[in-house]
Amino acid sequence: MSNISLQQRIVGKEIVKDSPLFEEIHLIKQNNERLIMLLNAQYYPNEEVLHYLEKITGQIIDSSVKISQPFYSDFGKHIKFGKDIFINQNVTFVDLGGITIEDQVLIGPGSRLITVNHLISPKQRRGIKVEPICIKKNAWLGANVTVLPGITIGENSIVAADSTVTKDVPDNVVVVGSPAKVVREIEEEDET
Repeated sequence: MSNISLQQRIVGKEIVKDSPLFEEIHLIKQNNERLIMLLNAQYYPNEEVLHYLEKITGQIIDSSVKISQPFYSDFGKHIKFGKDIFINQNVTFVDLGGITIEDQVLIGPGSRLITVNHLISPKQRRGIKVEPICIKKNAWLGANVTVLPGITIGENSIVAADSTVTKDVPDNVVVVGSPAKVVREIEEEDET
């Protein structure tokens, strides 16, 4: 069991309240909440923000990643950052299911990446089910975007402000609305 990560043990499974797995998740969550509160308690230069995030995520984060405070996460251990990323203020990562942010991604202020759903059954409603999110290289999420569990945002794609993404977004498109729908394709423009 020790060779299987927590994320591998939980993705796609129903985790009911008061189960050993539910308790394990909440213990990690509780430990990281303290670090996130410290991170958001005052202004830090980006180097120190990344230092806190390395403690929170348990991973090395490239110095090219820029994150504006405050930064929110409900779990923290399941976020993977690429390089040359910009994350604006008040972005929330509900990352238990896993969030991968590839290189050169831009995320606008107030956006929410949600990998967790509660269970549909009224008797098990406090339980959860998680699915990972992946934001591919050079994608741009505008302000106040919501990305729901299990979604992949395609390479170079743009999600317009205030959109809610409920289905995978292909590469090289602009999506708008709630639910987000493709409104145009992005073509490489000449620089002449």
